Amino acid sequence: MKSALHSTKPVHELSICQAVLRQVLAVAAEQSARRISMITLHIGPLAGVEPDLVRLAFPLLAAGTTCEGATIWIETLPVQVRCRICATTSEVPLNRLLCADCGTWQVDIVSGDQLLLARVELLDETAES
Repeated sequence: MKSALHSTKPVHELSICQAVLRQVLAVAAEQSARRISMITLHIGPLAGVEPDLVRLAFPLLAAGTTCEGATIWIETLPVQVRCRICATTSEVPLNRLLCADCGTWQVDIVSGDQLLLARVELLDETAES
């Protein structure tokens, strides 16, 4: 028997893929693109998103749209914190959100918790002929 958390995890990525698809289709319509060739996402390890599940779910949702067949490229961003005490910005391990310079726990996350649509590559099929 699967736990409730385990069984809902893919649904989370599915809804994220739906939101990404809406954004990409809006860009395609705005630019009068006939097809999307590549979509680049930036996902931080603190975003709560499983990149492999996004890669699996997106093609299912994109079927029959201008995104069908598009390559999904996911770049994992590092976790970076900015210290409130010494103002140092440093890259830190996921499980150790401390200032790398002075060691304090009083930090703000500046990178690693985002999910961004970074790039959409559009194709005009008439230009390919």
